[in-house]
Amino acid sequence: MIRLRTMTPEDRFEVAELIRVSLNFWYQMHGRPPIFSGGARDSEVFYDVYSVLDPGCGVVAENTETGRLMGSCFYHPRERHVSLGIMNVHPNYFGCGVGRALVDYIIEFTERGGLPALRLIQSTLNLDSFSLYTRAGFVPRCAYQDMVIPVPRDGMTATVPGVECVRDAAPGDVDAMAALEFEVSGITRRQDYRYAIENQLGIWHAAVYESPQGRLEGFMISSGHAAINILGPSVARSEREAAALILRELDRYRGRTPVTLVPVEREKLVRQMYDWGARNCELHFGQVRGAFQPFRGVNLPAFLPETG
Repeated sequence: MIRLRTMTPEDRFEVAELIRVSLNFWYQMHGRPPIFSGGARDSEVFYDVYSVLDPGCGVVAENTETGRLMGSCFYHPRERHVSLGIMNVHPNYFGCGVGRALVDYIIEFTERGGLPALRLIQSTLNLDSFSLYTRAGFVPRCAYQDMVIPVPRDGMTATVPGVECVRDAAPGDVDAMAALEFEVSGITRRQDYRYAIENQLGIWHAAVYESPQGRLEGFMISSGHAAINILGPSVARSEREAAALILRELDRYRGRTPVTLVPVEREKLVRQMYDWGARNCELHFGQVRGAFQPFRGVNLPAFLPETG
């Protein structure tokens, strides 16, 4: 009944609809508001981004009897890991083994390619997906508070030490960004940095924290897309640089309510977010199957582009 195949351009609309329907259904079924509250085309951003970043790295589960899509997933091979991106199963096929088939496909891809780790970000609210991943060998390595801040229309009035060190990222920063993330997290993803800096879709911004000595101490990618207004992915040496990056990027999204995934153990940063008016809206786990280096700094993940 289930046939796995590579996602094609002809699947774009159906995959987008699958993402929107499955996520909205799950959240509403559990008494929460829908994730995608705008038009039906909002969720097309996932295909649009990943078809450029990782062409050919999308897989769909097709019903062999009807030809309709039962599920889909994107995956992202990088220099030292594979990231498992947004995965969805149509509500009509919940509990039919579609999710496990997709996960097994990407595990096999990772092992066949000789990469040491497969990483993902997973909602703690969804115990079905938690069980799916941990049964497949993933281990929760970090917990994150999803924190949202309504940004005033006239911008953020707060200030923190080092905010003056934050500037727009440039193509010449890519190597330093990669070196910093490798030091802090043990991974790199140069193509993601370049993609955000080039900003061909007009929805990205990339910033770096450069010390007075000219050393890059942090970076942040953010998205202003209508469906995904998020700060991250981001890496910083300490909470000081992370707070400065967050404050500067918040100010870019005046009149909006961006979300930031903050590590629960970063007490000072969590407290700073509360002081700015943040509230928690969800929790996520960073899960890893395979090699993992404990973070040697601050790691703020995101859903697009995603990496644990």
